Amino acid sequence: MKSYKKMSREELHRLQEQLNKAYVEAKGKGLKLDMSRGKPSAAQLDMEMDFMDVLISSSDYKTEAGLDTRNYGAMDGIPEAKELMAQMMGVASAEQVIVCGNASLSIMYDMVSRCMIHGIFGNTPWCKLDKVKFLCPAPGYDRHFAITQHFGIEMITVPMTAEGPDMDMVEKLTAEDESIKGIWCVPKYSNPQGYTYSDGTVRRFAALKPAAKDFRIFWDNAYAIHHLYEDEQEEILDIISECEKAGNPDIVYEISSTSKVTFAGGGISAIAASKANLDEIRKSMTVQTIGFDKINQLRHVRYFKNLDGLKAHMMKHAQIMRPKFEAVLKVLNEELGGLGIAEWTNPKGGYFISFEAMDGCAKKIVAKCREAGVVLTGAGATYPYGEDPNDSNIRLAPTFPTSEELAAATDLFVLCVKLVSVEALLESSGQMEKRAC
Repeated sequence: MKSYKKMSREELHRLQEQLNKAYVEAKGKGLKLDMSRGKPSAAQLDMEMDFMDVLISSSDYKTEAGLDTRNYGAMDGIPEAKELMAQMMGVASAEQVIVCGNASLSIMYDMVSRCMIHGIFGNTPWCKLDKVKFLCPAPGYDRHFAITQHFGIEMITVPMTAEGPDMDMVEKLTAEDESIKGIWCVPKYSNPQGYTYSDGTVRRFAALKPAAKDFRIFWDNAYAIHHLYEDEQEEILDIISECEKAGNPDIVYEISSTSKVTFAGGGISAIAASKANLDEIRKSMTVQTIGFDKINQLRHVRYFKNLDGLKAHMMKHAQIMRPKFEAVLKVLNEELGGLGIAEWTNPKGGYFISFEAMDGCAKKIVAKCREAGVVLTGAGATYPYGEDPNDSNIRLAPTFPTSEELAAATDLFVLCVKLVSVEALLESSGQMEKRAC
């Protein structure tokens, strides 16, 4: 396929005419499709309905130690659930884990809120400081950025690489600026690129020497076991253990949940950290809650039993998800490969594909898709403040639509990419001709 960038203006004009005609026809189909969030499909949810049969009215609701999960107690989680979540997160010991409610996002919000209101280890609460900043690897997770923006925390964009955030920049900024209090990380199958941090990146995080004594790494290990392939599974070092080895045991909070393992909104979440960190969190919890849903914790333990059970279950998810990812990637390769107008990631896990259009084109592509009936994640959402400096990144979420819907949405997407790219190239060449005159 000939690169669009090597076409003459005449060729581009002819192509634009063809693409415009195809776009008018696409709009006439009346599509109403949503690819805006990384949600499990109905088939994935149906696949695990037997999860609801594990505990019934006649079940024994006691833990192995005899605790009645219907009653008070075990505020920080039943031991079996701690062990299960430790295995899922790759944490060395269940003693490093507190099991919480149904969403990791709630944990992250609570942790930032505690830091703002009460401070960490006797340090000045962040709300009493003149300036608080967070490092935000981008493209990244929009809800991370929403939390920090909600609390008025200044966000500093850090470029992502295939091995993780630009660690030279992370090390430099944290060492020089005491007002930098944290960094967001999705270390495995990152949102949206699907990158997994290298061993070197994890060790550099563990060895950070931040100027702020109350600096924390928010290690959102959301996709710890979300592999798309049984024989191509990426792994990551245990950040908790690496921080201990580096003499930095308190620098990290690791968070995860089963929201996309079982049911969205019906899972369990957990935070792993040093003993000192967990002790401080428990002090707040004694005021905040009488305990989370231990029945749901028990349900998860009885259903999965152990890490092997979790892994087997995730392969069932992968069997549904993998063909969708492969279908999207096949269309991208066949329709856009060699045109010189886009690049995209080829993830081995997680929920997203990260797409890079030509600079200045992402918003127009998303708008054209919406006009023709396909809703994508808003352009810019993967950057702090919703501002992609290059207006190029688009997050694709293949999981929720049916296969038929996904095919229609992907066809429309590549059509919009082509059309917007041709328009941009014509505009650019027109400006060059004007300057030459």
